[in-house]
Amino acid sequence: MELGSVLQFLQNRTILVTGATGFLAKIFVEKILRVQPNVKKLYLLLRAADTKVLKEKCGPNLTSMISEKVTPVAGDITYENLGVKDSNLLEEMWREVDIVVNLAATTNFDERYDVSIAINTMGAKHVLNFAKKCLKIKLLLHVSTAYVSGEKEGLIQENPYYMGETLNGTSGLDIDVEKKVVEERLSELQAEGATEKEIRRAMKDLGIQRSETI
Repeated sequence: MELGSVLQFLQNRTILVTGATGFLAKIFVEKILRVQPNVKKLYLLLRAADTKVLKEKCGPNLTSMISEKVTPVAGDITYENLGVKDSNLLEEMWREVDIVVNLAATTNFDERYDVSIAINTMGAKHVLNFAKKCLKIKLLLHVSTAYVSGEKEGLIQENPYYMGETLNGTSGLDIDVEKKVVEERLSELQAEGATEKEIRRAMKDLGIQRSETI
């Protein structure tokens, strides 16, 4: 799609951007406001339990963030409905949003398995479910990271993967099963009285183990 047609597509659109404080999101929002000032509105999802927490984080800068076209939203993609607790705001977003851009993710490749499952897997699922509820949805854009492996002539190359394929080449990964594995392991650790440091280490080890077996 050429730039002109993209700009035309974005005109008078309402866009929800997750991971709004991240590096890519900041660039994306700045670009949209600069090249297409006729965008209708941007909802920026910032990870916060509620609006009070959001105000505490932003302080006096919150007022300057809010303009005719930008609405910060307290939420978290690890929860259904993106963790947005204001029912009126939810209804407004479902009614108005045309485009959903998911930029929320953990990019730590040594991440705890429970955290990576919650954000990069279940989070993406929650964003998809949210987009399905948007009455005027035209586009869902999911931006993901890719783990690069393999070397050829001194260059790192990415091995191709196909829809549903896992690291060991099998297919049919069940994310609900993986979520249950995480929950059961966490329950075991808590019952054993494990420290936070021990839980963190165990969750990283579990991620390595699961990547070798699924």
